[in-house]
Amino acid sequence: MAKRGGFPGMMPGNMNNLMKQAQKMQKQMEETQAALEEKEYEATAGGGVITVKINGKKEITEVKIDPEAVDPDDVETLEDLVIAAVNSAIQMQAEDEKSSMSKITGGMGSMGGLF
Repeated sequence: MAKRGGFPGMMPGNMNNLMKQAQKMQKQMEETQAALEEKEYEATAGGGVITVKINGKKEITEVKIDPEAVDPDDVETLEDLVIAAVNSAIQMQAEDEKSSMSKITGGMGSMGGLF
């Protein structure tokens, strides 16, 4: 006789436990995401002549340019340094986010889009 409900090979209580674990993981991920959004990341380029700060939402919050980096005859280098510092800060944030989330998911990523 066929069982009703659940998944083949699983007891109904196991499904409840699985759902509780999934809800707990989702709550942990939400809390971690909120904490990450409060963090600040700082990166430099050109030996420190350009400093960029971003927050955990990947929003630029500060850009500092040493006056020595400003050469009216070579604006392209300054532009490149700003881009390099911004990209470095974004990469730092992304790596921190990935590391923090993988601690919760055990390396399962986003559980196939469930969370």
